[in-house]
Amino acid sequence: MDAPSPRKIIHIDMDAFYASVEQRDNPALRGKPIAVGGGGPRGVVATASYEARKFGVKSAMPGSRARRLCPALIFVPPRFDIYRAVSGQIRAIFAQYTDIIQPLSLDEAYLDVTINKPGIASATEVAQDIRRMIQAETGLTASAGVSYNKLIAKLASDQNKPDGVCVVRPGEGAAFIAAMPVRRIHGVGPVTARKMHDLGIETGADLRACDMAYLHAHFGSAADYYYHASRGEDNRPVRERERRKSVSVEDTFFDDLRDEAALIDEIDRIAASLWTRIEKAQAWGRTVVLKVKFADFRIITRSKSFTGPVRAPDLLAQAARDLLRAQLPLPMGARLLGLGVHNLETDEVEGQGEQLALL
Repeated sequence: MDAPSPRKIIHIDMDAFYASVEQRDNPALRGKPIAVGGGGPRGVVATASYEARKFGVKSAMPGSRARRLCPALIFVPPRFDIYRAVSGQIRAIFAQYTDIIQPLSLDEAYLDVTINKPGIASATEVAQDIRRMIQAETGLTASAGVSYNKLIAKLASDQNKPDGVCVVRPGEGAAFIAAMPVRRIHGVGPVTARKMHDLGIETGADLRACDMAYLHAHFGSAADYYYHASRGEDNRPVRERERRKSVSVEDTFFDDLRDEAALIDEIDRIAASLWTRIEKAQAWGRTVVLKVKFADFRIITRSKSFTGPVRAPDLLAQAARDLLRAQLPLPMGARLLGLGVHNLETDEVEGQGEQLALL
């Protein structure tokens, strides 16, 4: 039998979406370093403009650190009603080309254009058409990754940012991954990247050189994913509007934490970052879940449920503090804290917990 034709997958990622909307709507902000989010001691950067990124300002960074890196940084409060409206315009453009759309958040989505509505043979041409329409209708730029699977398409969309396209054809995926630092591979968080570094695994090529037994010995159940990812293999289909089960954020620390003040500061920061992620995904939950991993790698979870969805950042932060304080004093240092919301009311897509970069 003939082998099935490769899928044609596009990953569209808006360029600094929130910040770009703010610069579009306020000419005084154009060309200046801005951050959407909270600039206070417990605030978190949701998105930074490219002018701010030159100073090292990044998403999920505490506002206080962002100000130290870029003293001229302008903080702008988020306007999620506007971002949702623009996101709706963009998704309407996607729908002109395919019904197989998997939104990941307000500003990015996978599209399966193997068979597309205009009947365009080239997925690259489809991606270029979509980018042109987005700019014409919204005044914003988008980057696109075009490939034969979701893993490569997502990595490719980040390759030529901002306002760029990267195409990785069938047969090119393994080489594309081989040259990439492992920390860029989707699914390799900061903690795993450090562990790989300690094992001498720096690039996709290094990861591919590891056999399955070695990967299982060091990475357990994730071994299968890393084995296939290093070869540019990913059989996951683009799923239309798959319902998400939870939203979570967690952070692993260089030094184990026991001091109450330090622990509360961290959970406040994680709660602020989680709230940004909740608003971005438009996914509110009734149950707040705390996760603590101790120095001996033992994990505990504690939860608090409400009668309705948690729709205020102060309520989320207070629930997180209450859950954490109920465990104090900790029996030993905490190497990781995590916070999530479950029992969601959402129309968005399923996502996974986000691992914060260590700061």
